[in-house]
This record gives sequence, C-alpha cells and structure tokens, in this order.
Amino acid sequence: MSFPLLTATAALPAVGAIVTAAVPAARRTAAKWLALLVSLATLALAVTVLVRFDPDGDRYQLTESRAWIADFGVRYELGVDGIGVALIGLTALLIPFIILAGWHDADPLETTSSRWRPTQGFFALILAVEAMVIISFEATDVFLFYIFFEAMLIPMYFLIGGFGDRAHAGSDENASAQRSYAAVKFLLYNLVGGLIMLAAVIGLYVVAGNFSLQEIAEARANGTLDMATNTERLLFLGFFFAFAVKAPLWPLHTWLPNAMGEATAPVAVLITAVVDKVGTFAMLRFCLGLFPEASKWATPVILVLALISIIYGALLAVGQRDIKRLVAYASISHFGFIILGIFVMTSQGQSGATLYMVNHGISTAALMLVAGFLISRRGSRLIADYGGVQKVAPVLAGTFLIGGLATLSLPGLAPFVSEFLVLVGAFARYPVVGIIATVGIVLAALYTLVLYQRTMTGPVKPEVSAMPDLRVRELVVVAPLIALLIGLGVYPKPLTELVNPAVEHTMSDVQKKDPEPEVEAAK
Repeated sequence: MSFPLLTATAALPAVGAIVTAAVPAARRTAAKWLALLVSLATLALAVTVLVRFDPDGDRYQLTESRAWIADFGVRYELGVDGIGVALIGLTALLIPFIILAGWHDADPLETTSSRWRPTQGFFALILAVEAMVIISFEATDVFLFYIFFEAMLIPMYFLIGGFGDRAHAGSDENASAQRSYAAVKFLLYNLVGGLIMLAAVIGLYVVAGNFSLQEIAEARANGTLDMATNTERLLFLGFFFAFAVKAPLWPLHTWLPNAMGEATAPVAVLITAVVDKVGTFAMLRFCLGLFPEASKWATPVILVLALISIIYGALLAVGQRDIKRLVAYASISHFGFIILGIFVMTSQGQSGATLYMVNHGISTAALMLVAGFLISRRGSRLIADYGGVQKVAPVLAGTFLIGGLATLSLPGLAPFVSEFLVLVGAFARYPVVGIIATVGIVLAALYTLVLYQRTMTGPVKPEVSAMPDLRVRELVVVAPLIALLIGLGVYPKPLTELVNPAVEHTMSDVQKKDPEPEVEAAK
C-alpha cells in the first residue's frame, strides 16, 4: 500500500494540536515553537502533494479509499484535483504566518492563574482548524466532508470567543460580552446552515444510495442515476445554503464583521483567508459536481446575490470607522467576485474564481496582519486614532500600502489576475453583470486609499509619535506574503496551469461551453 500522503497532511496538525494542548502550563514558549514546527512540517507535506500532483493526469489523484461505516455506505475517501491542491497549499502556507503573527496574542495576563494554559490552547486550536480545513479540501465522500465542515466550527468558536482582540479590553467593559456575542453569532449562523445541509446529505443518500462523489458522478454520466428535477433542486438548495453562509454571501454574511472585529488579527485571517474558502470550494466541487442542472437553474438568482455582495460590501467598507471591520466588509465584496466567477459558467470565470480564492487569502493575510501589528502598537481599531504613521514607521506603512493595493487588485499584484479573469468570464456570457461588477473595483480603490490616507499620511498624532517600526518577527511574517503578491501578479502561470484542467472538468459536469466571441465580419 502506498504512503497515505493526504491522510498524513491532515493528521499531522491534528496530532500536533493534541500534543500542543498537553504541554505543561509553565512551558508556553515550548508550546509556541512546537505549533510552529508542526505547521512547517505540514507545509512540507503540502508541497509534496503539490509536487506529486499531475495537472494533466486523472481528475482526482493521490486517492485513498477505505471502508468506514459500511451499513450506511460511508467510506473514508480522499482525493485532490487542481483546485483542492491549490487551496491545501494556501492553508498550509498561511498557518505558520498566523502562528508567528499571534506569537504573543494568547500570553496570559498577570492576573491569570498559573494553572491556566491559554497559550497552549490558542495554538492547539489553530492547528485543529488547519487539520479540519485540509481534510475538507481532500474529502470525496460527501458525509466525510460534512463531518469536518461542521467540526471546524467548534475550535473557531473558542478562538473567537476565548481569545478575542485585546485592543479595547482596557477601556471597554463590554469587550468580553462582545466577543461572546460574535462567537455565538458565528456558531449559530453556521450551525443552521450545517443542519439544513445535513438534511440534504441524507436526501442525497436516499436518492443515490451512497455518498461517494465519484460514484454519483459516474452514475449520472452513464444514466443509472436520474434525479427528479424538483428533488435535485431541493438538494442543491440545501447544500448551497450552508456554503453561502460559510462563504459568506449576502444576506447570510452578517456574522463575519462581528467575528473578524472581535477576533485577534491572526484569527481574523484564519476566518476569512482559510475557513471561508471551504464554502466557495464546496460550491465548485459539490454544488456543480452533484447538481449540475439545479446549478444552472439557480444561476440567475445567485448572480444577483453575488452582485449585491460586491456592491454592498464595498459601500459599507467605505463608511467604516473600524480598521478590522473595513477589511471584513471588503472581504464580503471579494467573496461576491468569487461566487460570481463560479456561476457565470465560463472557464475564465471559474479559473479566476479559483485564483481569487488563493490570491485573496494572501492579500487579506498581508493587510490584516499588518493592521494587527498597527493596532497592537496603538491599542485602538479606530481609523480616527491614527495619522502620520508613515513618518514614524515607514516599513509598516509601506507593507500596509502594498497589502491595500493588492486588495484593490492593482495591476502587477496577484489579485488583479483573478479579478480580471472573473470579469472577462462575466462579460463573455452576461455583459450587464460584468458592467455592474466593475463598480466594485471603483469602490475598492476608494475605501483602500481613504484608509491609507487617514492612517498613514498627514500630521503625526501625538499617540503614534513613538510608534516602533516592524520588528524582525513581524518582517518574517509580512515579507514572504508581499513577495508572493508580487510574484504571482507578475507570473501567475504556475497557478493557472494547476487549476485550469480541474476547471475544465467542472465545466464538463455542468455541460457548459464558453460562448463564442462575437466578431464582426470585415467589410
């Protein structure tokens, strides 16, 4: 039997989480280093998956299949396509930076009992989330996917509610209550979505007789599985609702600004750059793969919701006074672009959506982590409390600017390629949709540049006059992300070659072809 590489990639951070949680209370620094080393080893395994994956080979590779709950047709089945490999790589890449950025975020306060181990718990929970996200990208059994899709909510709940942002803890007596509210709201929204999906998962088993994504697809292709139209549409809605909450898509988005605002900056990155990608990934793999006809039936409504997300998220970002909530609303706008790219049903749009998932993860991580370093120095999330930072901390201001420019998809930075492909795909099939979506680009430039102007330029406020620049640990976090934004912006070919064959398979699932370009005959 060949080495179970996919299992190992998910199991390593899971085991690391258990061991990290068991580190004695007095060995906080050892727990940090252990978590970091585990995350780096997981990254090495993810790179091995990437190297062994052949974009021109079978659709699902490095597959593993074992009997699990045989009486109910549940198997432990794993496999990756190009989209899954790209997102596993993104997850494994970001976790070490999240751990480094949050190095001191869970250090106990002086009043904390020496027996309490918040540091160990914080880093153990991050590794647990990593394990569950990775196996979600690998699972080709619908029931197996569902288990980890839901299970990741538990560690995320404790990361938001138990390790919230300390920026206003000293001045706001309701800080703990706000964190608890954000954590409960996150949990309830996603649990409701998950319960509706569970009903759809059971319905799928009743119709198909198993949970295997590949077997169901083969049965549909050879005509042995014929879902009634109404049944397929109901099952699709059950799956899509859960994924739209996770993504998040308007109007199911309202948990995200609260969660990101109250979480520490590294946990906010974990939410929007890692966990939320499971929702958009699942739309491609499960909604389009299992319910192609229903996906086409729902496309007009989903495109409208995506457009509302793009414009609504950007407008609210423009009006924000809180740095972290601004980034949260900007992410809602960006997820609108991703979902738009998926459901315009063109190869350019879906390739752009997949690239957007990766590039948004990197750009949001860069911007939010630098914002977290800024907030930790000043002790405030309010934009109005800053001014003139570029004169006292030029490196911090410069990296903040690059992260912001990537957020607005400046040409030459990685997100530009993604957004360009999504818009090309939209214009090819739905020109009016493409025109409306471009408004989001203008608004992105507005909220990004206004944020930079108000925080980094102008007179130096007395409260920031002694602000230190980025330290070595912080530079180690930010510099590779900036390099990736520039590198993938200038040369995105390795990523496009990885995901394009998988996109072709998805287009085949829904039996869609790219529209022929309309070329006027030469006179």
